[in-house]
Amino acid sequence: MEQKDNQYLTFGIDGDSYAIPVSKVREVLEYLKPVKLPKTADWLKGLINVRGSGIPVVDLRIRFGLSESEVSRDTAIIVTEIAQGSANQLVIGALTDEVHEVIDLEPDQLEPAPRFGSKIDADFIKCIGKKDDRFIIILDVDRIFSRDEAGALDAAATVTAAAAVASVAPSA
Repeated sequence: MEQKDNQYLTFGIDGDSYAIPVSKVREVLEYLKPVKLPKTADWLKGLINVRGSGIPVVDLRIRFGLSESEVSRDTAIIVTEIAQGSANQLVIGALTDEVHEVIDLEPDQLEPAPRFGSKIDADFIKCIGKKDDRFIIILDVDRIFSRDEAGALDAAATVTAAAAVASVAPSA
């Protein structure tokens, strides 16, 4: 399937519709219980193993200042890439209440993000999409985490990868 710049994966959090560019999405997974890491932020739920890679899972509800996610049959993890610095990409799992669909939004369907009236920090919002009679909050996934927070996510994934290698390395 050809990937276009105007395609967005839509999902729900707390009854609102959000979207991220399909170009940032690696895959969508059914809910997997993350392995909890000690001494981490409350929005970092832990790590999941995706084909041998440790992926940090972030509860977007908590990150947005909402109540913690309750797992249901619709709960999903969107594995996505976020920019960390000028050249590095960090892979995370974003915990969502539900995943909806991939939609096309043309430039004339996008409006600037309002600086008020949203449940979440306005800095996390890239713009607002309008599809049929509904509004969709387009997230700027590269701005959801500060540089320090992205570094902590990267460190969590790196420590897990090192531990996995050490556990399979032959002993001397």
